[in-house]
Amino acid sequence: MATIVNAGLTEVAKLIVGADSPVAFTYIALGSGTTAEANDQTALVTEITTNGGERASATASYEADYKGKLVKTFSFTGPLSVNEVGVFNDASAGDMLLRHKFASTKAVENGDTLEVTVKTTVARSA
Repeated sequence: MATIVNAGLTEVAKLIVGADSPVAFTYIALGSGTTAEANDQTALVTEITTNGGERASATASYEADYKGKLVKTFSFTGPLSVNEVGVFNDASAGDMLLRHKFASTKAVENGDTLEVTVKTTVARSA
């Protein structure tokens, strides 16, 4: 389960009311950081910027039952250790909606692909 960070909650509230020219969260980034998820994080611990693991625009869609879905297939051109994924509203900076640290390292090599699917469910509090 990913952690929706404080900055992400702020930007979602702005999206709902159209404040401050909000931008949709449609970019997926990979990272090699191993720090635990925390509400106050504003970026991946160590974002990957090489070998095909760079932040990229994802295909966005809506699923039933209040779920938004982002899908991106990364094609790698060199070895990387992937430990974290984040969703952002900009191609290079922007605000992070959420961060997830994988339970184990995803080691990839030149020629490998990795499909990342992020589903976000909007729900009422109990």
